[in-house]
Amino acid sequence: MPSLGADMEDGTFTEWHAEPGQQVARGQVICVVETQKGAIDVEIWQAGTLAKLIASPGQKIPVGQVMALVATEGEDWKAIAATAAEAPPRGAARSERPMPASAPGPVPAAVAPGEMPVTVPATPGRAKISPAARRRAEELGIDLTAVKPSGTHAVISIADVELAARAAKPPDRQAAMRDAIAAAMSRSKREIPHYYLATGINAERAISWLEKRNEAVPIGERALFAALELKAVALALRETPELNGFYDAGGFRPGAGMHLGVAISLRGGGLVAPALHDVDRLSLADLMARLKELLRRARSGQLRSSEMSDPTITVTNLGDLGVETVFGVIYPPQVALVGLGRLQMKPWVTEGTIAPARVLQATLSADHRVSDGMRGSRFLAELDRLLQQPEILA
Repeated sequence: MPSLGADMEDGTFTEWHAEPGQQVARGQVICVVETQKGAIDVEIWQAGTLAKLIASPGQKIPVGQVMALVATEGEDWKAIAATAAEAPPRGAARSERPMPASAPGPVPAAVAPGEMPVTVPATPGRAKISPAARRRAEELGIDLTAVKPSGTHAVISIADVELAARAAKPPDRQAAMRDAIAAAMSRSKREIPHYYLATGINAERAISWLEKRNEAVPIGERALFAALELKAVALALRETPELNGFYDAGGFRPGAGMHLGVAISLRGGGLVAPALHDVDRLSLADLMARLKELLRRARSGQLRSSEMSDPTITVTNLGDLGVETVFGVIYPPQVALVGLGRLQMKPWVTEGTIAPARVLQATLSADHRVSDGMRGSRFLAELDRLLQQPEILA
């Protein structure tokens, strides 16, 4: 089970999009997992042949636990499947980073983590029940006579009880998402020594350039100012790479690319921040197309696991909602967040002359363990410089 964010501890497996013996390629969607932020299409992390599917629909799986076995090139997938069936290996330890689907150590689907395969003798006509499952049923108020075992040993497990509880009472997704966000933000404020910087940027030249550019291209290729802002943020990070990455294992780990997490509010309530990959390498037209597609899939519940696990920095833009300035909370294990407010018409002095200008309030929230005010100021200064030369953002 991959980690799809710092606030994720487990996910509920929904369905497979592949079967044993099937060739799979890295990045291919092979299953769907339900999280507190909705259904996520999970991509496989390496090419090979699916040998054994371990996760079952409705099973609640902790982050880091194996969901399938994959045979790499040259391996006999049937032999791997047979060996796993004879003696299933134990589960992998929980990890903060996404784990490949072929990581060693699957856990039998009928046994939940922390639950020993000890059973209470069954009465005639009734399934066996593990002690942990019985306790969980009492906590949830579930009638065990209505619970059916899903495993091969006809033993009711914790997963079976929790599945029955979800069926009896549909989860409040909005409340679950708020709880997940609260947990992540509490951890952030508790563990990360934030510092905050803000600056006003004269965006008049950038907006005027964008308006002329949009007039010269077909409607389908026109870009929003938000796309121009994202491109400027990505290029500015080249000058301050210590803002683009993660703090884990007691140190800074640079991001593999400029993968900007775009904060998106969902129609049903809540927030997600999936990644736009390699923003610094995209043309403005391609960036706008990917941004529109990301927004559409986020709001229709069709995000992919790589989009949820890959962001190297988050950008939140509340300008459309009328917010002048936003100071965000860093999403761990990331080390920075960029806030963009609304454009305001203000008097601006340029070469001794006062003239009205549309001014953008840009902010930076950053982790003092990795960077400092001087480096953060350099980032904001570079962001300003790039928006004064919008033609290089095309």
